[in-house]
Amino acid sequence: MTAWRLLDTGPRSAAENMALDAVILDAVADGESPPTLRFMQFRPGAVLVGAFQRVEDEVRLGFCHDAGIDVNRRHTGGGAIFFDEAQIGWEVVCRWGDAGDSRPGTDLFERLCTPVVMALRDLGIEASYRPRNDIEVEGRKISGTGGTDLRGALLFQGTLLVDFDVETMVRALRVPVEKLRRREIEGLRDRVTWVDRELGAPVPLGDLKARIAGRFEDLAGGRLISGELTVAERTAFKSALPRFTSDAWIAGRGRRPTEQVRALYASPGGMLRPVIKCDRRRSRIEALVLDGDFFAYPRRGILDLEARLKGARVSEMDGIVREHMDGGSLTMPGIEAEHVIAAIREALGRHDVESMGMSPRQANATFVVGGSFRHVARLGPTHLLLPYCAKPLDCDNRGRDGCDECGSCGVGEGYALGARAGLEVHTVTSYEHLMDVLSHIRTAGAPAYIGSCCEAFYVKHRQDLEAVGLPGILVDVAGNETCYDLGKSGYAYRGEYEGSSEMDVGLLRAVLAACRGVA
Repeated sequence: MTAWRLLDTGPRSAAENMALDAVILDAVADGESPPTLRFMQFRPGAVLVGAFQRVEDEVRLGFCHDAGIDVNRRHTGGGAIFFDEAQIGWEVVCRWGDAGDSRPGTDLFERLCTPVVMALRDLGIEASYRPRNDIEVEGRKISGTGGTDLRGALLFQGTLLVDFDVETMVRALRVPVEKLRRREIEGLRDRVTWVDRELGAPVPLGDLKARIAGRFEDLAGGRLISGELTVAERTAFKSALPRFTSDAWIAGRGRRPTEQVRALYASPGGMLRPVIKCDRRRSRIEALVLDGDFFAYPRRGILDLEARLKGARVSEMDGIVREHMDGGSLTMPGIEAEHVIAAIREALGRHDVESMGMSPRQANATFVVGGSFRHVARLGPTHLLLPYCAKPLDCDNRGRDGCDECGSCGVGEGYALGARAGLEVHTVTSYEHLMDVLSHIRTAGAPAYIGSCCEAFYVKHRQDLEAVGLPGILVDVAGNETCYDLGKSGYAYRGEYEGSSEMDVGLLRAVLAACRGVA
């Protein structure tokens, strides 16, 4: 059995660590370096977006610049993370066979996480593996992991939280922290934990690394041999570093043109964000980019799928995706071909919305339950449901179903628009109230409804809404700061949210006009 190398590259910049990932993976793939367990740290702290994410969607760039926090892009998929100097990065770089499996999946991920789980248990921390790629302690995440591959070699890495600065994290990532209160930051603390917190005292990083390395010896089939970068790796690192400091690498595939439409689809393996442009006249896909916080093996499998779909007829899309994924050209843990097809079809549906006189921005801000926009519009919606959170905090009607139409907020305008369109208008005061109203109007014979909510609510509760059996068109609220952004969705669920959203009256007016146009 090939001896494994133990490599500790110490604190480095984000660009240096990403360059080392590329160089070591390439060397192992070519058989020029042995299978390796690497420990890494970041100095200065860094925000790292996933391989398939857009920096502008995930990172507060102004804050990171002012705070001296690096921003870079990982080789692996998944979501954006904040990596400060108090955390340990651990990663395995080996051939697939060295890891005991030849394909990505939950069994392999659990096998690679087990040494870290056991090292934490040795310290008295009751850690466990949580599919699809986390290590947790009593439901709180203590290490997130992910991987990628190259020419038969695997890079699988994790971040172990030793100490953690929650306040800086929420300011570096796209959370609207100017609206966060202390108790809301404390709520974020309940989602994660770290070694020093669990033990009640600091633990030397060297001790943690030694314990993890000791447990990895079982995976390696023997003693790990401490080593350094080879001469070839050092040379390749110097050549590679400029690429990983470049705007081209950090931006990735960059900002999408505004004329394209998109969708947000929650799958068991992560969020899918297809961005698509179509030639509606010829029913062809002109361009498609599949973003998200998923994992993909091989990484180029996503690029190959996008290339195969470019120029394809919409009618050919299902078959191309199934052939590509079911044939083994792309593996996405937790995501099947049908999930990708559904996500792309949702984006394609928004092109049809454009054909009814709405702009791409407006099309992107509409969500449909129980069919296509055109199908629901033709049914003739009879009810309009508006969110209580769009009323001012001091409104006497905030907690009840009704509106005086005083003109102080967009909800009143919504009531007026609904009345002119002949719709029965309600204010939804809680999640339970929403379900009651939908059930009641369906039983009363309503064919469809129009509502307003944020995209996060739609994604989270889409299946619940579908289960009611009443088709609907939902319009997004205006702005970016919602109860989900603020970690307050539980309060909103109960009707106790103490924040405000804003009705997108222009969007509601456009949706009502489109419905009249196809009725």
